[in-house]
Amino acid sequence: MKLAFLFLPVSDLAAAEELYRGRLGLDEAWREGDSTVALASPGGDVQLMLSTDPYPAGPMFEVADAAAWEAAHDDIPVAVPRYAIPGGEVVGFSDPGGNVFYVFDQA
Repeated sequence: MKLAFLFLPVSDLAAAEELYRGRLGLDEAWREGDSTVALASPGGDVQLMLSTDPYPAGPMFEVADAAAWEAAHDDIPVAVPRYAIPGGEVVGFSDPGGNVFYVFDQA
């Protein structure tokens, strides 16, 4: 399990990108259409993922198999049902404080 992203939902991707890229100096790592952009700080391992997807904010952990991880941790409440992403799947869980964290896989 590796922390890969901090997921941050936004209503205006361009405005959020202007702040984090233009004013705070993060670099674009990758982009998926007009809905998602990942930004990285120099020397950082974790990327900030800005997205117009309507899910709660939270850290995203990469695992080998999201479905298997979910099955092995059935005692952790699912907050966001598993859904497909390019090359994999993601599922969101609730922590004891009501925060959401995600696990995902990608081929």
